[in-house]
Amino acid sequence: MASVDIVDVRKYFGAHPVIKGVDVQIEDGEFVILVGPSGCGKSTLLRMIAGLEHISGGEIRIGDRVVNDVPPKDRDIAMVFQNYALYPHMTVADNMAFSLKLKGASRSEIEDRVKPAAAILGLSAYLDRFPRQLSGGQRQRVAMGRAIVRDPQVFLFDEPLSNLDAKLRVSMRTEIKSLHQRLTTTTIYVTHDQIEAMTMADKIVVMQDGRIEQIGAPLELYDRPDNLFVAGFIGSPAMNMLHGRVDSADPSRFVTRDGVVLPLGRPRPDLTGRDLVYGMRPEAIQLGGSVSIQVDVIEPTGSESQVIGRLGAAEIACVFRERVSVRPGEMMPVSIDPAATHLFDAADGRRITAA
Repeated sequence: MASVDIVDVRKYFGAHPVIKGVDVQIEDGEFVILVGPSGCGKSTLLRMIAGLEHISGGEIRIGDRVVNDVPPKDRDIAMVFQNYALYPHMTVADNMAFSLKLKGASRSEIEDRVKPAAAILGLSAYLDRFPRQLSGGQRQRVAMGRAIVRDPQVFLFDEPLSNLDAKLRVSMRTEIKSLHQRLTTTTIYVTHDQIEAMTMADKIVVMQDGRIEQIGAPLELYDRPDNLFVAGFIGSPAMNMLHGRVDSADPSRFVTRDGVVLPLGRPRPDLTGRDLVYGMRPEAIQLGGSVSIQVDVIEPTGSESQVIGRLGAAEIACVFRERVSVRPGEMMPVSIDPAATHLFDAADGRRITAA
């Protein structure tokens, strides 16, 4: 196992910058997820760590070694791809053992590595089967097993669950997290799915347009987003955001552009006259109160009810643990937990912390 240090790393495709000076420190044994929308540069950064993309500037260290010019095969990493990349003419056992055979490992060494890895992944009964005889989840486990038998310093995962159905994605998330807890190998995982990031990571790196927006533990990003992008990207449904200003007559209140009055966690006379964005998570809204929402859509999921409606002219999402009895078009009274709200500067999008 080893730490991974990414220091001012840059990547250009021609004259176009796609990674714009990224710094990340990944501790030995940590599970770090790179997350962001398509085109943000997360997969390119992962491929640079793997040695599959040239580094235009900066430095990548795995352990104590700078690997900028080290070939992929000599970086002591193992990568799991989105499309499994299994050899169709080889059995599960042969697919898992392939890299060991290339290194000239003995039959006994291969067996000593493949059998424990297969047992960890629940593949012991499938070692003689071919990939075409396996389900999607089993194929992905074979790809993971091929990485495990190499006993690398670092695991790299490039959106490994994208090809799976929704139910299988959930179970595979649990399997990958459990696997990391057993092996404690440093893991870097790329996904565009923020639910995967929230449920699996020790630390999340949120990227946009080739830059890092915020690094932190999942709940830290959820509870204290640095800016509007992170606030809107982390969380499902996304944080509600309403433009307006602190009420100059009563700085304990926020007034939206439509004249809707909302509570603040504490008076903010220092912010009067400033264009702001008021952020509140859908679960910070409770049934009953002095604020009225016009209901547009109700989405019952069994364990909770999601309501999409309008607060003034702004669309707003609510999540209730209770079951609601309102109908589309009706007005629904709600209240907002002021302690769970955020204020952001409308000009630069930065979250405003306590004065």
